Amino acid sequence: MNNSIFVFDYPANEPVKTYSPGTPERKEIQHQLSDLSKDVLEIPLVIGGREVYTGNTENVVMPHNHRHVLARFHKASQKEVKAAVEAALKAHREWESVPWVERVSLTLKVAELISKKYRYKLNAATMLGQGKSVYQAEIDAACETIDFLRFNAHYISDIYNEQPHSDPGIINRLEYRPLEGFVFTVTPFNFTAIASNLNMAPVLMGNVALWKPASTSVLSNYLLMQIYREAGLPDGVINFLPGQGSVIGNAVFDERYFAGLHFTGSNATFNKLWQSASANLSKYRSYPKIVGETGGKDFVLAHASADAREVATALVRGSFEYQGQKCSASSRAYIPDNLWPEVKMQMQEMIAEISVGDPADFSNFMNAVIDEASFDNCMNYINKAKLSADAEVVIGGTGDKTTGYFVQPTVIQVFNPHFVTMEEEIFGPVLSVFVYKENEFDEALKLVDETSPYGLTGSIFAQDRYILANASDYLKYAAGNLYFNDKPTGAVVGQQPFGGSRQSGTNDKSGSHLNLVRWTNPRTIKENLLPPTDYRYPFMKPDKCH
Repeated sequence: MNNSIFVFDYPANEPVKTYSPGTPERKEIQHQLSDLSKDVLEIPLVIGGREVYTGNTENVVMPHNHRHVLARFHKASQKEVKAAVEAALKAHREWESVPWVERVSLTLKVAELISKKYRYKLNAATMLGQGKSVYQAEIDAACETIDFLRFNAHYISDIYNEQPHSDPGIINRLEYRPLEGFVFTVTPFNFTAIASNLNMAPVLMGNVALWKPASTSVLSNYLLMQIYREAGLPDGVINFLPGQGSVIGNAVFDERYFAGLHFTGSNATFNKLWQSASANLSKYRSYPKIVGETGGKDFVLAHASADAREVATALVRGSFEYQGQKCSASSRAYIPDNLWPEVKMQMQEMIAEISVGDPADFSNFMNAVIDEASFDNCMNYINKAKLSADAEVVIGGTGDKTTGYFVQPTVIQVFNPHFVTMEEEIFGPVLSVFVYKENEFDEALKLVDETSPYGLTGSIFAQDRYILANASDYLKYAAGNLYFNDKPTGAVVGQQPFGGSRQSGTNDKSGSHLNLVRWTNPRTIKENLLPPTDYRYPFMKPDKCH
């Protein structure tokens, strides 16, 4: 038995490759893009290590060319969910007993496989299936996925080494048991890294999982599943279940050993899942752990002292990278009237240079939104602005879904700060701007705080340090990730642990030890080295006679 005390050091973040002309990575990604585009991959369920083909299938298409089918995935029914629960519970008995250093070693092997062997294939799958540019795919599918795995290896060292104080004659220990049952992981389309971490974080802590991937990210997610298996993940520890959310969810929440939900997605879906779990509480062996990151209506608030060019650049990047399909994307801005003319002009110039198209064409800053429903949703909000006296489309405002789901970067100036596009999450390349009077910054602060039900990310732009400090204090619950003079997107694992409160989720901070602790069921053990033999306490002794 290896009884050494092992600590995994604080890692460095995975370096981001540039994909500049002439670089080896540019040549390799182009090869992978071509290779993945040639065939239609048949994607099965994976239950207890077995590949299961149900015959009930759905296509994975390229968002930028929706006639091009990349893959065909088989969908789970309640029967397969039941089999996956049985496989997970069977695997639980062994996996929870595996020494934690072995679990860490496996996750670090996954990180190495992605970094060295599968980087370009995973990036290409994310580009083609989820409509990301090469840079957005690199920082997500490669770097962030790797960072989650490596930093969690360090965080688990810290967690397991945190032990209680022991008085003389007593030994106190704290065990970090996994949950008693399985974790249901529901992962989004927009980040391959999140799909990985929602599974691998609980698994690292000794748990087993049922994984329901988003239908529009099944290609990259299935590749992740293959990498896990190549790294040596035991059968049944993660069970891969693409399919209809309601079918899978209803079956999962009916299971006695449902022990936790790890979720990223819409606010409405999270609420529904939480309600389903609550309705079945009497069935469960334990109260389930519910961890979720949901929506955002993320703000940029500029003060009169801000630099207009910096604000404009942050808005263009923060609102339109990956077509605004980030829960952290800036979608509402509050700009003082002394800055707005310059900010507007700068944005017009920048956006005029933006091309929207195929992710395989590296000159494109933007690509297609994920599917037709997303396209129609974006255009619906844009059309509301066009028809309203309370708003004006000042940049963009067009879209075309003939070949791919392309929405042009759009900026709406609203004259009513509570216009619908300022309040509701759109999840697309649509930015709404309210111009406030330069001397009404306090009123703008109040609008930022009270307009949206969410509390995920936000940015404050000011050169005045007092303004930054005071605004930060006032908006302390408006954003779980707050940025000074920077766009509100791009949180890095180990640097800016991610998550928001209010209606943006449970704020359990992925990319830190806080999230990992949620997947433990601690037990305290006290050992008395010299147990007492007399039930009586000293205070019970009689007073001495004088």
